[in-house]
Amino acid sequence: MNALDPVCGMTVDPAKAAASLEHRGTRYYFCSKHCLHAFSADPEKYLSAKAAPTAAPAGVQYTCPMHPEVVQVGPGNCPKCGMALVPVAGAQEDYAELRDMTRRFWVSAVLSAPLVVIAMAPYFGWREPFGLAAEARSYLEFALGTPVVLWGGWPFFHKFALSLKNRSPNMYTLIGLGVALAYVFSVAALFAPGLFPAEFRMHGGEEVGAYFEAAAVIVTLVLLGEVMQLRALGQTSQAIRRLLALAPNTALRIEPDGQEREVSLNEVKVGDRLRVRPGEKIPVDGTCLEGSSNVDESMVTGEPVPVPKKPGARVTGATINGKGSLVIRAEKVGSDTLLARIVHMVAQAQRTRAPVQRLADLVAAYFVQTVIAIAVLTALIWWFIGPEPRVVYAVVNAVAVLIIACPCAVGLATPISITVAMGQGALNGILFRNAEAVEKLREIDTLVVDKTGTLTLGRPQLVDFLAPQKDDEANVLQLIASLERASEHPLAQAIVSGAEARGLTLAPVEDFASVTGQGVVGTVKARLVAVGSARFMHAAAIPKEMLERAEALRGQGKTVLFAAIDGRFAALIAVADPIKETTAEAVHALKAQGVRLVMLSGDAKKTAQAVGAQLGIDEVIGEILPEDKAAHVKALQAKGRSVAMAGDGINDAPALAQANVGIAMGSGTDVAIESAGVTLVKGDLRGIAKAIRLSHATMRNVKQNLFFAFVYNALGVPVAAGVLYPVFGLLLSPIFAGAAMAMSSVSVVTNALRLRRAKL
Repeated sequence: MNALDPVCGMTVDPAKAAASLEHRGTRYYFCSKHCLHAFSADPEKYLSAKAAPTAAPAGVQYTCPMHPEVVQVGPGNCPKCGMALVPVAGAQEDYAELRDMTRRFWVSAVLSAPLVVIAMAPYFGWREPFGLAAEARSYLEFALGTPVVLWGGWPFFHKFALSLKNRSPNMYTLIGLGVALAYVFSVAALFAPGLFPAEFRMHGGEEVGAYFEAAAVIVTLVLLGEVMQLRALGQTSQAIRRLLALAPNTALRIEPDGQEREVSLNEVKVGDRLRVRPGEKIPVDGTCLEGSSNVDESMVTGEPVPVPKKPGARVTGATINGKGSLVIRAEKVGSDTLLARIVHMVAQAQRTRAPVQRLADLVAAYFVQTVIAIAVLTALIWWFIGPEPRVVYAVVNAVAVLIIACPCAVGLATPISITVAMGQGALNGILFRNAEAVEKLREIDTLVVDKTGTLTLGRPQLVDFLAPQKDDEANVLQLIASLERASEHPLAQAIVSGAEARGLTLAPVEDFASVTGQGVVGTVKARLVAVGSARFMHAAAIPKEMLERAEALRGQGKTVLFAAIDGRFAALIAVADPIKETTAEAVHALKAQGVRLVMLSGDAKKTAQAVGAQLGIDEVIGEILPEDKAAHVKALQAKGRSVAMAGDGINDAPALAQANVGIAMGSGTDVAIESAGVTLVKGDLRGIAKAIRLSHATMRNVKQNLFFAFVYNALGVPVAAGVLYPVFGLLLSPIFAGAAMAMSSVSVVTNALRLRRAKL
């Protein structure tokens, strides 16, 4: 279980914590050495305000868009970057921060507009704008600029102070320094001009140049960037909100007396019988009891074709019923429904970090300190070797460097794209367990697939049954099916279903035993019955003609089993598992993407090769034991292949974990899903091709964001420092630096939102 850092509130994996400390019998875990030192100095200060560190956060959780590992209960600011925390995906959206920033922006904009006109008018020949003398104009600039800086910019100064307190320099450190420097300089210039030397005087008089308009406009532009960024960030979780909106609010419950009553979805219990009328949303996951209809499952699986439903079929909550009326039995309600699990998985995954983020983190870790150093160096150079008034140029250019270099675009580049991609994946039936899976999937060049349940329907059917004595087939099949009823293997279920379809009554089994990957044995009606592969039947003499017939059946893609009763050969059983209709299309799409396909199967080699040849699989390996699948994946990796493994059974879990990316078919077991990095809700291999396309599009988007952010800073900082002035006489005004900085973050977020239109 994850723990909470008691100092900053971050969620910390104890195995990966930067430090830990035992206090009063409880061990606390920390995200950094700084938090450890702060806690060691005064433990009670943090324990009195924080929940127990080993407890998972309760209530509405908030996280940082730039640092998803930061999670706390309730709103606040990120201890790393100072950004306002936002509700985790799936929580009620909180627009308080957006409303506050919007209000501050509009008030600041209204005050800044006349301030800019008054301040810039003399530069355009308007010596006394609105009839104001120089001194009166300066006081009016102070009156207009002060509310903008002190009230409009208060959130930035607050976050600036937090960055100093936490000793965690971030983008608000640069904004706070830049605006404060410009404002304090201007206030001193207005009220205490005598403090400044003669070179500060303008036009040879007593007036010292002030920069109220620069400070105010910078605040206004940063507020504009915050407003646009908050709006864009709200759209990143749009896919999750769309999923949440799918769930109906009520259900029509059939009471024990037969009456139908509309109840809140929260009142539905497992086992309740519910009626779903034509056109209504299915309220919960369950099984169809009565009626028939076609159900639109595209909201969950991404597939547009309605799925036929009849008694015995599984139905999924939030999908839309067609023209028929259904009666279903509720089997999974509340947080256990597929929709709730999807929302939970995506919410958890969006708070993970992609490996590429480490590059951005490494740069950002040193970026702020470097920028401050460059700003100081810029000020010194202009002070000592710049033209008059030197100190004015030094202050203005240092402020421009501080403002234009804010690294928010760098920090947002990766997490925003990953968040959008995971939401889009969920809408297409593709669930990523973490950000690492999104990044790694694009590198896959080999896909290893299990046959049963992955390439095939996973619902085998008994198609051939041959016993030496024709007149004894029914009795032999009864004994075999009775034994197989105790097994959960799909082939066993096919034999049982075939026997029941022939009207046979099954008997109880005793001393049942299973040998994984080989066969089963037990006692039925006081007779020892064994069913399995030829290898498992080594003690029973299998007639040569039966072995030849078995080879012929395997050549048709059928799975062949042998049975022995009391140690003597009794029957040949052939089971066929139909290939999914979509498998051939999926194989073609994957091969078109340059992915090599390898099929692993426990079936006989000839059977496996027949299926592989039918589908065009590149490599087929048959007669493989479940425990050997992981070894085959490892062998491929040893050859330098980047391997994805797709499977649906418990025996696939080790191979799924070994692969670079494990892909679980949504129709499979929970163990397989838990072991995988990607889950396909519908269990359709076409989803893998879609997931790979999404991975390529996402990482391409991330690289674009990082390129824009890094190139922007690399070009912007030297220009702001004044490198173009000696040759072209050009300087970058702090106002334009603020505009460029604000728009850089918005451009990164806007670029990430393009992923919502990605064609999969």
